Amino acid sequence: METKIGNIFKGDKVIWMVFFFLCIISIVEVYSASSQLTYKGGSYLAPVIKHVGILAIGIFCMIVTLNIGCRYFKIATPFLLIFSIATLLWVIIAGHSTNGAMRWISLLGIQFQPSEIAKGTLILATAQILSAMQTPLGADKNAFNYILIVCLPIIPLIMVENLSTAVLLCVVVFFMMIIGRVPMRQLGKLLGIAVMAVVCAFAIIMLLGKDNSNTDPNKTLTEYVDAGKIEDRANRGVFHRVDTWKSRIMKFAKNEELDPAKVDLNVDAQRSHANIAIASSNIVGKGPGNSVERDFLSQAFSDFIYAIIIEEMGIVGAIAVAFLYIILLFRTGRIANRCENTFPALFAMGLALLLVTQALFNMCVAVGLAPVTGQPLPLVSKGGTSTIINCIYVGAILSISRSAKKKQFDKEELKKPRLAVALVV
Repeated sequence: METKIGNIFKGDKVIWMVFFFLCIISIVEVYSASSQLTYKGGSYLAPVIKHVGILAIGIFCMIVTLNIGCRYFKIATPFLLIFSIATLLWVIIAGHSTNGAMRWISLLGIQFQPSEIAKGTLILATAQILSAMQTPLGADKNAFNYILIVCLPIIPLIMVENLSTAVLLCVVVFFMMIIGRVPMRQLGKLLGIAVMAVVCAFAIIMLLGKDNSNTDPNKTLTEYVDAGKIEDRANRGVFHRVDTWKSRIMKFAKNEELDPAKVDLNVDAQRSHANIAIASSNIVGKGPGNSVERDFLSQAFSDFIYAIIIEEMGIVGAIAVAFLYIILLFRTGRIANRCENTFPALFAMGLALLLVTQALFNMCVAVGLAPVTGQPLPLVSKGGTSTIINCIYVGAILSISRSAKKKQFDKEELKKPRLAVALVV
């Protein structure tokens, strides 16, 4: 029996433990934070049962992935690149819109976000380029150019509808180039160009965007378009998201300390109720299932689930969740250090950085340290295909941990006879 269980749960046991702890927290908090879905659907168990089902599918995909060898990831790279670019173009042309953003498409009856697949694909391609062009003095200077060529068709397509995801992906790729020993001179130039691009993008957003942060949430978008207060997004092409970006920037920039009596919960409901959830936790928390602000936060089970975690589990719970992601990152670093080849090491670190960076950014948004974005908390927030794909990412790390552990074991076995002979002599 133990052998059969061991054959299923292969790979690094610490990462398995972190994964299961995050899944348990996810099930408890999604069940607690889905009160609005419960009210709409009329069933207390329906949202959490659906979430558990998605996690079960994700675990199955993860187990399948961890049994795939690293060399097969390399073979899949060109096919995944073609698929990612094609679906990203598809979502811009004929994507499904939710909350003002076209991020979803339907394929064979399955609705998913192409950006989730594109993120892992870009990490995979970057790791392959850096590993193939390593020299004793670091990565060849042409590796930098090849990475930019791969990023060029993917990053802008993601940026059109999901600016925060594109920025986070750029940060992860930049860290991967640092780990992959890309010449610092090239990285310095890239950083300078990136700063200039951010300044230009900020200027475009502030010039073309309209600040809709003070709109009345009781009115629909159609009423504002008809009144001429908000321009029809359909007539603005790729710039239809600038209003949302400017509103979020303005809200974050106006983060002033106000008298509680002057706070207008209708103007910035998400941020206000997230702050109330954190403040009302009283350090120790209210206990699982006892959240109050879940009834007022529209994305309590997704983007702002960390605020609900703090409200219910207190500071200790908040630190524990953050610590799980840090363990995942450092444990993956240890696995990468054991790898003999650079590709699995870079690929594992890229995936871990992707998950942890998104998690930390989600936490910063929840506590008011970053502008509001649509980034869920990986493996914790309620999701569909994004949860399954994150499970696949963890499965890829576990697959790499298996091969790294085996090679390390083989090395130790080779050393033992030599050590015994030395002792005898």
